[in-house]
This record gives sequence, structure tokens and C-alpha cells, in this order.
Amino acid sequence: MNSLRNRVNLIGNLGQDPEVTQYETGKVKAKFSIATHDSYKNDKGEKVEDTQWHNVIAWGKQAENLGKYAKKGSEIALEGKLSTRKYEDKEGVNRSVAEITVNEFLLLDKKQPA
Repeated sequence: MNSLRNRVNLIGNLGQDPEVTQYETGKVKAKFSIATHDSYKNDKGEKVEDTQWHNVIAWGKQAENLGKYAKKGSEIALEGKLSTRKYEDKEGVNRSVAEITVNEFLLLDKKQPA
């Protein structure tokens, strides 16, 4: 059952090209967001579209590959873990952000003909 702990699976579309950063230590990080879409009928029987945005972080070779192959609008399936990070903004206000750290991903876009 441990494999079910803190596990997130999402399929969505990138909101922007991944922002790839290479640190002096050699570590590589890719940061991006994805939109997931859902639809349902409300109590009046009307179809309601719902879009949720998720902050995503990838490290190492995955970050490099995302930087090379993933672009704004790309459809992606990912599996990772949810983490919350706290920080102080420029005005001194304490903030927190939830992020998904990628364990695995798969780009779902169909390849373009050569």
C-alpha cells in the first residue's frame, strides 16, 4: 500500500513552455503548469466546464527532456507527488504553494509528419 501514498496522476495541457534552470551544482529543474479539464451537469442540467491549474516541477534528465520536447499546449500524462512549499514574498507576506514533483511523464501529442 505504500505505493499509493502521496501519489498524483494527471493528464493535461501545458500552460507555457517549461522554464528550465541549470544550477551551478549541475542540477537541472523544469518548472511549468498544466491545465486539467472536467465537465459535469449542474442541478439545472446545464453542462459546466471546469479547468484546474497545477504547478509542476521536474528535476534532472526529466527536466532536460521536458525542456527539449514539451511546449505550450502539449498534452502530458504525469505521475508524481504533491508537496507544499512556504515562502515570503517581496512585500514580506507569508505565502504557500502546492506543487507536483514529477516521478514519470509521457508526452501524449501525436508526432508531426516529417
